[in-house]
Amino acid sequence: MGMQDAEIVRWLKGVGDKVEAGEPLVEVEAAKTTVEVPSPGSGTLTDILVAEGESADVRSHIATILV
Repeated sequence: MGMQDAEIVRWLKGVGDKVEAGEPLVEVEAAKTTVEVPSPGSGTLTDILVAEGESADVRSHIATILV
């Protein structure tokens, strides 16, 4: 895992769940630190693209929220 990668530790919401902007959506680990990432907007979580335990570039699309 490089400096541009983060591992998905735990999804705090599941597909079909309603989310509010700023609400914690997922826990990620990068550089040995775990942080909660907030939802960028309000809507319904329709797709999770990166599963728990997988890594992704910190700038990549990891989920879809239908507003």
